[in-house]
Amino acid sequence: MAKRIIQGTRVIVTGASSGIGRALATELATGDAKLLITARRQTLLDELATSLRAQGSIVELVAGDLTDPEVRESIIRHAIEQFGGIDILVNNAGVGALGRFMNADPTRLRRIMEINFFAPAELTRAALSVLRKGTNPMVVNVGSILGHRALPRMSEYCASKFALTGFSEALRGECVPMGIDLLLVSPGTTHSEFQQQMLERQGEIPWPMPQGVTAEVVAQRIVRAMRRGRPHIIPDLRGWLLHTANRAAPTLLDRWLTRYG
Repeated sequence: MAKRIIQGTRVIVTGASSGIGRALATELATGDAKLLITARRQTLLDELATSLRAQGSIVELVAGDLTDPEVRESIIRHAIEQFGGIDILVNNAGVGALGRFMNADPTRLRRIMEINFFAPAELTRAALSVLRKGTNPMVVNVGSILGHRALPRMSEYCASKFALTGFSEALRGECVPMGIDLLLVSPGTTHSEFQQQMLERQGEIPWPMPQGVTAEVVAQRIVRAMRRGRPHIIPDLRGWLLHTANRAAPTLLDRWLTRYG
């Protein structure tokens, strides 16, 4: 995978209104990337764009729901019109839910899969023909450590992130002939608005919650991995430990997790 310079790179960041997406947009702007930021919340996007432009950054925005094909088409079209193309697509937008699967309405599963898997997959499909004409092009899929080891009471979220992990691993091979790199990011617990912005929350998280790392730290590690052309990173120690424990002793981990079912 190719090493790249961030300066002047044309980047789309989805889910940029808060959390990792907002921190990543800020970090990329610091590196003098040209940004197209997108999310559903227009006000927060406007605030971020104004802040970054005040620092001299080039920032465009498109507000809308990524599950809408017209919004996805608008994002790609706007990037072409304003920047002449795309070099990096960051699929970061996502949503979660907490609660037992049997108690949930079927719409919860469908909504999470639409946002966390179908939307980034289809946005990527729309972007690939443009990316292949870019400079050192790359797709960055922000998944989760729960896309490698699932936890009870988050079945729909875990399923969506497992799907994104599998999609990323398969697509990476297809991207090689087009000269496009693919970076999969699998964060663990991160300080962000994610838990407050859950689609549905039935009860409290029953397992011990680690302190986690800040969204800014995750963003810094993502940009470093982009520069180095890495294929996959787990940007925090606790996430790496969970991943390692699952590979070393999955049955033991299964037994421990049943107490939270």
